[in-house]
Amino acid sequence: MKKLILAIAFIGMGSFAMAQQTTPQDQQARKAEMQQKMQQREQERLDQMQKDLNLNQNQVAQIKDLQAKRKVEMMADFEKNKGERQAKMEEMKAKRAQMDADMKKILTPEQYDKWQADRKAKMEKRKAEMKDRKMMVKPMPAGTANAN
Repeated sequence: MKKLILAIAFIGMGSFAMAQQTTPQDQQARKAEMQQKMQQREQERLDQMQKDLNLNQNQVAQIKDLQAKRKVEMMADFEKNKGERQAKMEEMKAKRAQMDADMKKILTPEQYDKWQADRKAKMEKRKAEMKDRKMMVKPMPAGTANAN
């Protein structure tokens, strides 16, 4: 009976893991959708700014150009720092692996398993909170101006 339950559990986990895989076409479609949404949000913000500040068409065009220039600069900075970010991520992974190894030496197998499970649960909770924050992005109320 135990073997049957374990076999069913492994098959279920395997099929679930396979369902999570995405194809490059799916990733490209998601990326295109995200870019379209970002462009739409940018346009909505610009329209709201035009309405709130009573901008003329010349000012709107200048702001669009400024935003496009800033976007290009940000992308260039992002690409420039990509290698540095990757190195930091690798360093963090190595430190995490060292911590795991040290904890494994200190804790009993049961304590280590419990520690790992607790850590994983906390990580899942943080991911869910971050996802909730992204979903709860609120537009700025009319009449609110940035300090910049």
